[in-house]
Amino acid sequence: MRARVAHIWRHPIKSLGREALERVTLTAGRTMPWDRVWAVAHEASSADGSAWAPCHNFARGAKAPMLQAIEARLDENTGQVSLSHPGRPDITLHPERDADALVEWVRPLVPAQRAAPARVVRVPDRGLTDTDFPSISLHGLSSNRAVGQWLGQELSPRRWRGNIWFEGLGPWEEFEWVGRRIAVGEAVLEVRERITRCLATTVNPETGHRDADTLRALEEGWGHRDFGVYAVVVRSGAVAVGDEVKVI
Repeated sequence: MRARVAHIWRHPIKSLGREALERVTLTAGRTMPWDRVWAVAHEASSADGSAWAPCHNFARGAKAPMLQAIEARLDENTGQVSLSHPGRPDITLHPERDADALVEWVRPLVPAQRAAPARVVRVPDRGLTDTDFPSISLHGLSSNRAVGQWLGQELSPRRWRGNIWFEGLGPWEEFEWVGRRIAVGEAVLEVRERITRCLATTVNPETGHRDADTLRALEEGWGHRDFGVYAVVVRSGAVAVGDEVKVI
């Protein structure tokens, strides 16, 4: 079986929802279009939108598990994002123009003992990925199944908040791509490093409650906390569900 693209996901607002795509056009040196364009900085954050900032500056699932249950839908023509959550009313807004409304919508989902949501941040010309380089995250569905089998439960791939998922790889085969280039559809990506995971992955993306000790599974089962890899786009091109992936 040849490895192919099974899912494409973008996350318009960092840590606040995800949206499935059938096709995306990647650009060399850029993050995925409309992925993590905005983020909600908390009251202890130093992020001001002038430059990339590490993830600890923002509201995120590792500290506020309920955020993991948000779903998002972006209107590319207007820049408006529709958000839904099992414990909050549906809302449609523009993250910058309606920043105060977004902060107030998120606030009840953040534990009282954590730094409260304070403002919306956007950095020109790049998404607020967890890396200080413009990355796209790649994952294998077989690796997700391996972790689920170790835990004895089915795991939704959505808990890993990845961009592109592949079917047809062996478990952890994506780790072998580090330092190499892969062709996916019309695009070429260079794989930089493995992704070390945090508590956000322990959260059920349907409910926002912790229900799977993914970090213990990774540590005891494989001796690390890594899942997926970060890559950078080195040749622009379209990628669609069903496209083949090849190491080149």
